[in-house]
Amino acid sequence: MTETSQRPSRVRSARGLVARWRGLRVAASIALVCAALGGCVGEQFQKGYILPPGALEQIPIGASQDQVLIVMGTPSTVATLNGEVFYYISQRSERKVAFMNQQVVDQRVIAIYFDKNRQVQRLANYGLQDGRIFDFISRTTPTSGQELSYLTPLFKLLSFN
Repeated sequence: MTETSQRPSRVRSARGLVARWRGLRVAASIALVCAALGGCVGEQFQKGYILPPGALEQIPIGASQDQVLIVMGTPSTVATLNGEVFYYISQRSERKVAFMNQQVVDQRVIAIYFDKNRQVQRLANYGLQDGRIFDFISRTTPTSGQELSYLTPLFKLLSFN
């Protein structure tokens, strides 16, 4: 009688062990799927100059160039045509899903124009909508003229008009 009473308890403990392992496998697979999907969440990227809050309000018209450098820091680039201009360039982009291409969400160019006495003449804040296409490799900007190919003179030569 002792043999028959021990058998059902062993079967019950084996079934409990299988059920426990099955529960652990389900929990582990759910955790693995959540971790894999968590890697697909989008990212945001900030490149270039990060404008401190309230920095532009600290630069009044007529402020000195040194005051601008103290408040804003070193500019991204400087132009010296018709006076001096400090440019602070920044770009914010994001990608919705990991491993996809980035899309530019916001692009800012803060330009601070100085007169001949190195005093602030005006401030400008250019955004993405103000941008123009510029080829940095060939250093050319597309114009609205007619581009002539090497075949155009040949066709003009062969035409009878």
